[in-house]
Amino acid sequence: MSAKVWLVGAGPGDPELLTLKAVRALREADVVLIDDLVNDAVLEHCPAARVISVGKRGGCRSTPQAFIHRLMLRYARHGKCVVRLKGGDPCIFGRGGEEAQWLREHGVEVELVNGITAGLAGATQCAIPLTLRGVARGVTLVTAHTQDDSQVNWQALAQSGTTLVVYMGVAKLSEIREQLLAGGMTADMPVAMIENASLPHQRECRSDLTAMEKDAQAFELKSPAILVIGRVAASSAAQPSREENVWEPGLPAMQATR
Repeated sequence: MSAKVWLVGAGPGDPELLTLKAVRALREADVVLIDDLVNDAVLEHCPAARVISVGKRGGCRSTPQAFIHRLMLRYARHGKCVVRLKGGDPCIFGRGGEEAQWLREHGVEVELVNGITAGLAGATQCAIPLTLRGVARGVTLVTAHTQDDSQVNWQALAQSGTTLVVYMGVAKLSEIREQLLAGGMTADMPVAMIENASLPHQRECRSDLTAMEKDAQAFELKSPAILVIGRVAASSAAQPSREENVWEPGLPAMQATR
């Protein structure tokens, strides 16, 4: 039996955002290797599968990547239908590319199944269009945390004219602000900080580039969260559906929570 692994995106958290292809892969799975940020409700689609937690979360004890590689290879070579289930999209800051490459180098067939990434879902839930005619012609997805501690060229991003969607940036708000200002981004550039994108307890803090660190502290912003930086962060395609979880500067933090 040929060895195969499915690398499946579970989306940002809301189980209704799963694709039909993701559901099909889960239903066929014998083994599911699941990340920490995957909603447990997703597992309703694979009741007969063996579920193994291989969580990886910043600042916490994580499963070594080499061990995850070996698990996928072992089960695939034993003829099992293996699903590596990741939050968001496997190829957007999810190591899907490197896992696929490693498996193929070891003779394992790989099929990637897209998931909705948190940056897209969170902005949509807050009625923020990431591109908007006459306002933003493009969008840049960037992580503030790099594996090799290399520096993001924030000053170049400040000049890009695109909406910036920043992942894993909660701990680096000061650096992001200073570098974007140094790159010429205006101090009043709108910023939306979105915590727990797409989940019932999603929270949103609206601010601007100068005040975002102070406002995040008042809001008690925690990971997982994304930042949307750009003129579109002041736009609304519709009224936010979770108005009670929207906070703006000047309000006490308790008004932003249920």
